[in-house]
Amino acid sequence: MKKLLLGIAGVIALAAPASAADLAARPYAKAPAMIAAVYDWSGFYIGVNGGWGSSRKCWDLYTAAGALVGSEGCHDATGGVAGGQIGYRWQAGAWVFGVEGQGDWADLKGRNRSLIDPRFDNESHIGAFGLFTGQVGYAVNNVLLYVKGGAAVTDDRYRSYFTGTNVLAANGVSDTRWGGTVGAGLEFGFSPNWSAAVEYDHLFMGNRTYTFTNNGAVGAAGTFFATDRIKQDVDLVTVRVNYRWGGPVVAKY
Repeated sequence: MKKLLLGIAGVIALAAPASAADLAARPYAKAPAMIAAVYDWSGFYIGVNGGWGSSRKCWDLYTAAGALVGSEGCHDATGGVAGGQIGYRWQAGAWVFGVEGQGDWADLKGRNRSLIDPRFDNESHIGAFGLFTGQVGYAVNNVLLYVKGGAAVTDDRYRSYFTGTNVLAANGVSDTRWGGTVGAGLEFGFSPNWSAAVEYDHLFMGNRTYTFTNNGAVGAAGTFFATDRIKQDVDLVTVRVNYRWGGPVVAKY
């Protein structure tokens, strides 16, 4: 029995190194490939914006018969803007296309002394505006550079005051003006559904002619006071935050 046990022990001692060598010789298995996350801009989005605007207004005075008298001068109506936007984007490769509607409250106000009749100050005010645009952009993962263009509308008010006062010299005029807009922006996706952007827009609002009537301060109420052709352009710089939904978040490559 003693000799049998010694023989079994010897076989085990010889077999152990061979088993270890077999384990070390197992083939290497390559780790599975990682999935890289790619930011996708497709989907609906809604957001808020705020910033600053400046509207350049130039007034030309005309007679009641429509003859040009001359320039009354220009002023910049400046102030803050705040509002929101809603839109949809779809992505094809690195290119991103979209449509958007934007509406903002505004407080862009300015005055200038009339160069023709210094008894009066001309004032303008934009109380709101809207943009209806299409977009084309180029994305580098979660960074999007885009341009936009379309229609613009502004809510305008025009007043004539006695110089240096807030006393109206004539009845004011209010108008909803339509024009065009172009702009550009840089947007950064800081989470799968949230993004922030800085955007610049220029509004081309053209020329409009308005007739002001006497309010009784300098003539019979309701009679002719002045006719002015007013040219208007608007520049806007806004910061935007958007929430996106309805599109893929991760793709594979």
